[in-house]
Amino acid sequence: MEIDYRWRGALTDSELADLTRSRGGDADPGWWDRAARHSLGWVTARTGDNALAGFVNVAWDGGDHAFLVDPKVRSEWQHRGIGTGLVARAAYGARTAGCTWLHVDFEDRLAPFYFDACGFRATTAGLLRLRGHG
Repeated sequence: MEIDYRWRGALTDSELADLTRSRGGDADPGWWDRAARHSLGWVTARTGDNALAGFVNVAWDGGDHAFLVDPKVRSEWQHRGIGTGLVARAAYGARTAGCTWLHVDFEDRLAPFYFDACGFRATTAGLLRLRGHG
């Protein structure tokens, strides 16, 4: 299995919406068209036939802090190291841009991936819901 990873790789909104739906997510058409211009960068993972297998967006504060946003791997390509590859390349891109820290938040079930496979460490953080229920 050969995967081509690209920092700031070519990506269309419809490809990202399709990737999101392939994982059972709710795609927000136009999201990528709106978000891309605010990103430090992103990483695409493509198969040999150029299909989008994975993606992660890297937001930032314009200085030391970068943030992983919306990492996703197409369901049929999960558990093959693609997610780890996306995170490693996102970290490299953020480091190369001068960032000192890479942040991520995630559901508890993903802790082994982020802590064990990707090397993140636990920190204290806070979260405030601004919209929706709860």
